[in-house]
Amino acid sequence: MSERHVDGPLQPGDRAPNIVLDAITRDGKVALEDFRGQSPILIGLFRGLHCPFCRRHIAAQAQLDAALLEKGVESLTVVNTPIERARLYFRYHPLPNLLAASDPERISHRAFGLPTLEFTENETEWPHKVGMDVVMSMQVDIPGELSGPMNRLAAAEQLNKKDGYEMMDADQRMAATGEGQLFGQFLLDREGIVRWTFTEVPEGGQRMFGMPSPQELMSAASQVAG
Repeated sequence: MSERHVDGPLQPGDRAPNIVLDAITRDGKVALEDFRGQSPILIGLFRGLHCPFCRRHIAAQAQLDAALLEKGVESLTVVNTPIERARLYFRYHPLPNLLAASDPERISHRAFGLPTLEFTENETEWPHKVGMDVVMSMQVDIPGELSGPMNRLAAAEQLNKKDGYEMMDADQRMAATGEGQLFGQFLLDREGIVRWTFTEVPEGGQRMFGMPSPQELMSAASQVAG
């Protein structure tokens, strides 16, 4: 697949590129072209499964799959994790009806205009560079899962420990190159036009590790499906 470079994330009204990836939860390939003319689709472009925040975003999106399907909206989860590692994870952490695909090179993330942050000592030029001083000042709070607000690194460590997630070589490789990958969710209509988005890019980093509310996502899905 040829790469498409855009200036920032795709926005409502933009035509989404076709992406063709290896399916994780079934055999063969997954292509966005397969859905065009058939049904709207919500595509979530996440970091790898090594990211505990993205594992929670994936589960949250999957919890809406049945409600989305009732409206005629399909759902696709894309992870920056090699396929065998991803298949191993979902074998032991199955999510009903999940359609997931592997993109270890993050080609689809770039095609949808999601930047990768470069981590620096103290230079921030959002969303392309971020200083570790800023990263350490970002407070993450997940009530019921974290003991309280804490910086991203401490939160990730605590969540991985809570999940019992063991970092394998494949995870280490993905983290080394894609730890700064920003994630996004894009809702496409039947013709492949973007109608709604949620990404970590806006607001100078204030959306980092956040996710849309189920109500916001389902409201957008209702409008697209209607």
